[in-house]
Amino acid sequence: MSQDLAIRTHQLTKQFDRQIAVNDIDLQVKTGEVYGLIGPNGAGKTTLIRLLAAAEEPTVGEIYINGERLRHDRNQPHLKQYIGYLPDDYPLYEDLIVWDYLDYFARLYHLRGKPRSRRLSEVLELVELTHKRNSQITTLSRGMKQRLGLARTLIHEPILLLLDEPVSGLDPIARHQFRSIIKTLQEAGMTILISSHVLSDLEELCTTIGIMELGFLVESASLKDLYHRLSRQRLLLSTRGDLNALKGELCRNPLVKDIQIISASRQVQAHYAGGPDEAADLLRSLIMAGIPLDSFSRTQENLEEIFFKIGHQQAS
Repeated sequence: MSQDLAIRTHQLTKQFDRQIAVNDIDLQVKTGEVYGLIGPNGAGKTTLIRLLAAAEEPTVGEIYINGERLRHDRNQPHLKQYIGYLPDDYPLYEDLIVWDYLDYFARLYHLRGKPRSRRLSEVLELVELTHKRNSQITTLSRGMKQRLGLARTLIHEPILLLLDEPVSGLDPIARHQFRSIIKTLQEAGMTILISSHVLSDLEELCTTIGIMELGFLVESASLKDLYHRLSRQRLLLSTRGDLNALKGELCRNPLVKDIQIISASRQVQAHYAGGPDEAADLLRSLIMAGIPLDSFSRTQENLEEIFFKIGHQQAS
């Protein structure tokens, strides 16, 4: 088994009564990468993460963590020590203060004496809650509570982090703080699998994306490969002149397709198959044709648009 893989599954399946939540999944997550798991509600993301965290037992299939098979008929404390798992909306003991809460879990992980105090200080600093160490948990904001949950997950120094919707319900500032922590963990070499409906966050964080639909892993590829295969470029132009004249000039270029006029904003939008040099040539030709342009931009479809495209293909 390759040690380059932090996670590998083979024909992983989980069935609840008549419902198959995870269906014959072969997943590979390389050591040190941030793997983003996306899909609609009910796609099987949470069940898959619970299987990887040993919180659920597979109906069929195998799970390998760091090259070693995860078995439910054995205790394997050393293997579970590799894993840090933060479920969606993990409950906190809100009557405790922050330090005592973390200290309780540190004792469960058999940390003793000075090493325990040192580790608690380290994780509080990492999640930027040192100033709240003596605060009651009930007084913390939602973002602080989520970072405290992450601190609890990190106490035993796992090498694999499983995060199920960790930014759900957080405001933009709290999401930014959480992303910064994840980037720090990635830079330290930790492998992270994260599910989220906030695709812009995953776009910023992840090296690889997996897309689930109805229990199946329908796509698993690097973000770069997904963009290359599935993301089209878009042109957006605005003019002070005649929109139809602009559309007519664009129609002359074979790299420009699906041209649409947006009259309300005096813009023209189109799909574009060229590169930067061809775009420069196109801009030059429009200016030479006397088109009075206000703006000319070339963008690429983002992860959310790719996700909807794949979902539409699956539905059809």
